Amino acid sequence: MSPPAEARAARSLLPALSPTGAEADPAAGLRPHEQAGRSALLQLVQLRWLAVAGQLAAIAVVHGGLGVQLPLRALLAFVLGLALFNIASWVRARSARDVGDGELMIGLLVDLLVLTMLLALTGGINNPFLFIYLPQVAIGALLLERALAWALVAAATGAIFLLSQWHLPLRWPGAPVQPLAVEYVGGLLLCFALSASLVVVVILRIGQTLRQRDARLAALRQRAAEEEHIVRMGLLASGAAHELSTPLATLSVILGDWSHMGPISAEPELREDVEQMQAQVQRCKAIISGILMSAGDARADATETTTLAAFLQATCADWSRRRGVGPLQPELGPTPDDPIFADAGLRQMVINLLDNALEAAPHQLPRLLAESDDERLQLRVLDQGPGFAPEILEHFGRPYHSTKGKPGGGLGVFLSVNVARGLGGNVIGRNRPTAGAEVLVELPLAALRLPDEALDDPADEPDPEDDDATTTPSAAPGRRR
Repeated sequence: MSPPAEARAARSLLPALSPTGAEADPAAGLRPHEQAGRSALLQLVQLRWLAVAGQLAAIAVVHGGLGVQLPLRALLAFVLGLALFNIASWVRARSARDVGDGELMIGLLVDLLVLTMLLALTGGINNPFLFIYLPQVAIGALLLERALAWALVAAATGAIFLLSQWHLPLRWPGAPVQPLAVEYVGGLLLCFALSASLVVVVILRIGQTLRQRDARLAALRQRAAEEEHIVRMGLLASGAAHELSTPLATLSVILGDWSHMGPISAEPELREDVEQMQAQVQRCKAIISGILMSAGDARADATETTTLAAFLQATCADWSRRRGVGPLQPELGPTPDDPIFADAGLRQMVINLLDNALEAAPHQLPRLLAESDDERLQLRVLDQGPGFAPEILEHFGRPYHSTKGKPGGGLGVFLSVNVARGLGGNVIGRNRPTAGAEVLVELPLAALRLPDEALDDPADEPDPEDDDATTTPSAAPGRRR
């Protein structure tokens, strides 16, 4: 995460001090980072009003209650200037769309300057309110990026050094007359620098920990929402398949009756049309049967085993036949010959990615490249289309983010990403340097290989002492999760 992004995320760690109800309406329609910037500025405004009130109260108590002579006009002038600056900041916060770290830093520097001038007029480093710099440093560590937070620490340390060199004496009984020793001033500066640095380090580390936790929780919530969406889609698909099975069966019976009628049998063109309709009905029934079979645990019901090369070649051949395009041959690199499960989800994922690539460049076949080592499988689908738009790459793998301009767009990539995640892998979309787009699928081979007990199961071997033993192998065991 970049430092500005860290600073924007850190602003959410402060309690929500912005007004609620009707007064919060101006923030409606803003993007999250814009709302965070405006909220941070409003929080500074409210904290600054507390500082103004505290400064006025301190002046009143010390001058009126304790009888200490203070330069009231100069002090009140600085407090009034801070109040006017705060009013301008409030107006800015109500109208600005994007408040950056630089603007927040300027506000904190103004606070630091006014505090320094007030302390300079009231004893300098002899003033017991000297360490009120620390809350400003803490607020800066919460609101600003790392570099600016450390710059604020340096500015506060420099201000204390200037106060040790120039200030008006504080006229109260028992006030030190002689200037403080250099060793004491040096120790004071070192103590403040260490304290401020510790505050910044702790706040930055706590903020980073909280941001990492929030990122993990957001990823888990996103995954749960996607899985719930997939479940709803599966239920709808299964229900639709059940509903369509009856009318398709009726159409199949009617077409069968028509094919035996004399007028249709005597007309070759009509007979050919009926045969095409029967073929399409059978194809629809096969698709529906596949949907219903996939409604359960597809991996547990799978019994077909193959090799990786044969699986990809069969998938490409089936895709080419169904789409009516030229034969697509996968470009295979080093691939293991170990037996794997012919995973239906993986096959559909490859088909979805090939469909998207063909839609992006209809006049040129996509390319499917595959290579693997002992642990990971990499599948790359390349096309010669216009590439992914930036907004598509930003939301790659989320449903309904597509440039196709039709309802349901983006579901193919969404389902492909979730199939890969279910197998322990990932899907990455990117634009190629020359032209076109590339979708990279990375999968662990362990999720596809047959388990060891399936390869060497004594139950599958015939007993040489059993006269009734046959050489017919048993059915392949169920897939493991």
